[in-house]
Amino acid sequence: MSGLIILAIVGLYFKYIHVNPTTVALSLLLGILIVSAAWGLRYAVPMSILAALCFNFFFLPPIGTLTIADTQNWVALIAFLTTSLVAGQLSERARREARESKRRRVEAEKLYAFSQSLLLAGNTVELLKAIPAHVSEVFGAREAAVHIAGRDRIYRSGGEIEQLPSAELKEVSARGELLMDAEQKRSIVPLRMGVRTVGSLGLSGDAPSRETLEALGGLIAIAIERANAVETLMRNEASREGERLRSALLDSITHEFRTPLTSIKASVTSLKSDAAMNDEQRRDFVDIIDEESDRLNRLIGSAVEMAQLDANEVRLELEPHQIREAIDAALEHSASWIVEHPVDVRLPEGLPPAIMDLAWIEKVLQHLVENAAKYSSPGQPIFISSEVRNGSLITSVADRGAGIDDLERSMIFDKFYRGQRQRDRVHGTGMGLAIVKAIVEAHGGHIEVTSQLGSGSVFSFDLRVASPRDMANRNV
Repeated sequence: MSGLIILAIVGLYFKYIHVNPTTVALSLLLGILIVSAAWGLRYAVPMSILAALCFNFFFLPPIGTLTIADTQNWVALIAFLTTSLVAGQLSERARREARESKRRRVEAEKLYAFSQSLLLAGNTVELLKAIPAHVSEVFGAREAAVHIAGRDRIYRSGGEIEQLPSAELKEVSARGELLMDAEQKRSIVPLRMGVRTVGSLGLSGDAPSRETLEALGGLIAIAIERANAVETLMRNEASREGERLRSALLDSITHEFRTPLTSIKASVTSLKSDAAMNDEQRRDFVDIIDEESDRLNRLIGSAVEMAQLDANEVRLELEPHQIREAIDAALEHSASWIVEHPVDVRLPEGLPPAIMDLAWIEKVLQHLVENAAKYSSPGQPIFISSEVRNGSLITSVADRGAGIDDLERSMIFDKFYRGQRQRDRVHGTGMGLAIVKAIVEAHGGHIEVTSQLGSGSVFSFDLRVASPRDMANRNV
């Protein structure tokens, strides 16, 4: 294409428009500049050589030959060739700088868009989950992954094939040095907060420039530190709230105790009065006394359990038992709570016994079932299931209640802590889940909760499966 432009200019001036060589040289230079600006230096250089040859052959005497008779024409030809090459190079440089300027502008816009998306994350967990997806979306990476120093988890943007090795992400987090693998199209940048490295970010695919990668790493590090600071502030606020609740616990317990005592007192006073009443009325008062006495007994039991667990005064009688025994007992003692909630128990056949103190695990299940009933709307089911996984018996209690957000999940087992969304709707002391956690940990197990706002929660705890030796000792 560039050769055709030269031939067209030469043919136009040689055959149709007769002008002096200077005009021809300027026209050829203009063509070379246009080609260099449009297609680059690789086309401009051969075009310059072709233009010099044509200029010599058609316009410098002796015309029709490549011989130059006049010394001045040698100077003119060399000047023309040098000018065309320099002009082409300058045009290419300007084109390259414009392209680089546009790339930097686009990357700056992407960084700004990315920084705006980081502000939408509510807490550290949500932020770490969102960062890889935002990086992939904004920068067009095939996969993005974030590793935080001190944690064993890596957050990825998704995809069936992991293109960013975990070992390399952890190595960059530890060493704090940028890794760029052009062959594998892989880039991993450390997340630096000052001189401290807080993690690493990996991108797979066409990566942005080194400067943009480093800016991106710094931006993410600042966002993570900001989220951590906000979460710490919220935890401190929650701690202060816990202190306030702890101070108000006596008032809460007094209220919880006063209600059944008032009902009992009123019923007893009515029974002792001389007012005439029939047998049915007397039975009603007796039933009230019985129900309120049970409620009072449960409150006292929770307070005693908490005190025993705090003082490490619990002595567990660990023996192999079927989890079905504990579930049936818990449902029996929670009958008044689950009147409006169908309970679906799903236990596979051949479930092995687990090592437990039956009475205490019954209390665990009772607290979890009552908790599920309290925080679920009437008619919503409660699911209880067990399965064996990695040598442990995992038992879960699931509901379809309001759910728990990510931040509250880390505090839900704290003593006296109650969920903020349901605190005013459901009465309680905040001791139930703390008791559950203490009992499970006393068994050497672990309890956790998974939840989604609006969809309910699942509380799961594990117990050690009984070994043949445990079963043999039981039969002795």
